[in-house]
Amino acid sequence: MTTAPTPASGPRPAVPYGTPEAPRIAVRGEAHLEVDPEIARIGITVTARGKDRRSALDDLTRRNAAVVDLVKTYGTAVERLETGAFSITPELTRHGRGERVRTYQGTVHLTAELSDFTALGELTTRLADLELTRVDGPWWALRPQSPAHREARRQAVHEAVQRAREYAEALGTTLAALVEIADIGAENAQPYPSAPGRMRAMAGYGAAAPEESPAPLDLEPQRQHVYAQLNARFTMTPPRL
Repeated sequence: MTTAPTPASGPRPAVPYGTPEAPRIAVRGEAHLEVDPEIARIGITVTARGKDRRSALDDLTRRNAAVVDLVKTYGTAVERLETGAFSITPELTRHGRGERVRTYQGTVHLTAELSDFTALGELTTRLADLELTRVDGPWWALRPQSPAHREARRQAVHEAVQRAREYAEALGTTLAALVEIADIGAENAQPYPSAPGRMRAMAGYGAAAPEESPAPLDLEPQRQHVYAQLNARFTMTPPRL
């Protein structure tokens, strides 16, 4: 004689829906903040061209050193200075047979990150005034650990609780317990540039430095938008219908 196996004892998995004894409320909490940026990034491109590889490389090295030295004079206003791509490229003649090199072109790309927006306008103007130097940006952003992200999530949670409480009150009852809060990844305030700034790219092509420095640009920081969204589920006391 055989008997059916006895079900293993233990806690039952929670059902994904409410019951008459514990009705469920599912809501979404959302928050949108508009805050000032915390950092600004600019892209710097240094270029040199020469009849031979060595002269192009020497000019590029000199101009790159001038850019780096200028940026470093701003001290703590510049939080980060990084060198990206570097290249020396031969340019061939368009006519004639064979691989004849006409000139060599060198390029260095740098990125500077500033937190002092007062120094930003002056630095970008002075960089653009250098020979064969291009400046792009600024791109405004928040730091990854910015308190604005935490505040947006806090407000989204509070809105979800308030919305669920209003549903329960409409039924003449109250919330009983929180079942789940699910982050649906809707927070899209980016630690890196979300939109280009108002300044256009500038390039300096003068052969000699000017006698006076140009007037600094007046740059207005671009406000940043921070979003947070989540799903929340609650149980409530059974209402009298």
